[in-house]
Formats: sequence, C-alpha cells, structure tokens
Amino acid sequence: MNREKIDPQNMFKSIFDFPVQIEEAVKIGKNIALKKNYSKVNNIILAGMGGSAVGGDLLSLALKNYLSIPFCVSRNYTLPNWVDENSLVICSSYSGNTEETLSAFNEARSKNATVIGITTGGVLSSWLKEYDCDEITIVDGLQPRAAVGYSMIPMMFLIKKILEIELNLDFILDETKNELLEKRNTYSIMNSQNPVYSLAQKIYKKCVVIYGETGATDKLAIRLKGQLCENSKMLTFVNEIPEMNHNEIVGWENNSDIFSRLVVLWLVDSSGHIRNSKRVEITQSILDKFPIEQYTIRLEGKSFINRIFYSIHYGDWLSYWCAFLHQTDPTPVDKINFLKKALE
Repeated sequence: MNREKIDPQNMFKSIFDFPVQIEEAVKIGKNIALKKNYSKVNNIILAGMGGSAVGGDLLSLALKNYLSIPFCVSRNYTLPNWVDENSLVICSSYSGNTEETLSAFNEARSKNATVIGITTGGVLSSWLKEYDCDEITIVDGLQPRAAVGYSMIPMMFLIKKILEIELNLDFILDETKNELLEKRNTYSIMNSQNPVYSLAQKIYKKCVVIYGETGATDKLAIRLKGQLCENSKMLTFVNEIPEMNHNEIVGWENNSDIFSRLVVLWLVDSSGHIRNSKRVEITQSILDKFPIEQYTIRLEGKSFINRIFYSIHYGDWLSYWCAFLHQTDPTPVDKINFLKKALE
C-alpha cells in the first residue's frame, strides 16, 4: 500500500509534527498578554465543539490538581443557566466559525460574563475585536483535531496566569516534547517493531469500545474515540470506570453473537484510584468469559501531564494506522461537511 496515495493531504505529517506543535504552542502560551482583569472570576466555562472542546477536556484533566475554581466544558449552543457576571467563558473554535460556539459567545455577552477567545480567525475573531475581548490567536492550516496542542497548551498558560498557579509548565512540556520526539520514531514506522501499528492490525476490522477511568483517563478515552471515528472512519464507543460497573457491564450478556466483532481498549494510568484499578481487573475477567478481544494501553511518562500528551500521540498514531489499513484517507470528514451544508 502506498501511504502517499492513501494520505494525499499528509495527516501523517500533522501527527509526526506533534512534538514541534507542543514547542510552538508553548511559545504562544508564554506570550499571552491580557488586556482585562480577571481577579473576580469564580468559575470558568470552555465553550467549544469537536477538537476544540477536547482541548478543554484535556486541560481540565492536566490541571485537575491545580484548579481553585470550577472549570467545565460546554458543548452546545447554550451555556449553563448559572453563568453570570463572575464567569469567564472561553470560546474555543479553531476555524472561528463554529455555529454552536458563536451562539455561546452571544449568550455569554447577554449574561454579562467575561469572554476570551482562542481561534485562528473567522467570525469569532472579528467579534472578539469588535467587543474588545482578549484573544489568543493560534496557528491555522490544520484539521482542528490535529491542532489539539494549539487548542490546549495556550489555554493551560492562560489558566495558569489567571489563577496564579505555581506550575513549571515550560519544563514539563519541554520534557514532554523530548519524550515524544523519541516515541514518534517508533510509532511512525509500518512494521512489527511498532506496537501501535501492531495494535491497529488487531482492531481495525472491529467495532471499538474504549474504557477509561474517571479523573484519570476518561477525557483521553473521549479523545481516542474521536480520532478513531474521524481519522479511521470506524464506529467507536466510550465509557468509564466506575460508572460502567453500575449499568453497562450487565449489557455484556444478550446479543452475544456480535461480541466477536467488538474489541475493548482499556486506557490505564498509574494515577488511577486503587479501587478503580481493582474494578478494571475484575471487569476484564468478566469479559474474558466471552469471545471478546481486550487490549490495555498503559500511559507512559514521568509526570501525569507527560502521560496525557503521550496518550494523545499514541492514540493519533493508532487512528492513523487503522485508516491506513482500511486504505482510507484520514483527513476528509465528508459526513460532517454534509451536515454543515444541510444546516445552512
């Protein structure tokens, strides 16, 4: 199979360059200069969709032990009813034209909330300038899902600045970049020495079910699900421990004739709760009684933030190699484009 023929828009390069993206995103984050005062903010809402929203998810995960006020992600046209003049609404849209995010922008202003935007341009950028809001401009020219470093890292520096968090992001992310520069040399090669390619060979003909753990790998599971759907064009579902132990686990009983067409991926991190680790072990043993393939992806890295970016990079390569094995161009998202056109 010819990679260039399958991937004419070079998603390969976008994934391969992720460590460089981290470095460039750090520069953007360090150069953020705010015009407004945010000392009265007592809650933060990230309004976004798709890859932009995932950037907020991953930020909340990376900074979970440092956030002193509530932070949530809103994926909708509307904002939570409790948003008020003490709220900070971060409108994140890579294109600047995401209609749900633009709607949230207008609602934020109607509620007298403070608004910051992160975008490459579009309508959002023009509105931010019109209403004299702080704006973080990021690098354009990528698919939004391939720009998660740009969507996430500048926001990490933004939140660090606003909440006066004591955290050496420069050092952590430089360390992360160097680790991933080594990893990509293995993950980008199409051979049996590449564990990501080997896993892709085992799952690409299956319907994938991903299980993460709340507060540890749940948001990473959502990211991986999105990448397998968009890049690989594979139907993928996601849930998390411990919640799935209270309902979904019982669903693994009837319609067992389809189980052989499913594969379960477990995202596991050393930061997980000891009781959830036991739950994963027991749940895996329950599923072992059925003809279901299960594979565990263990996060690697010195710190939790290191491991978050490792998981992103690993998952992006997994989705790429699944697309390649399907001989499917990973870049186009025709059904999304059709939906947007139909909504006009």
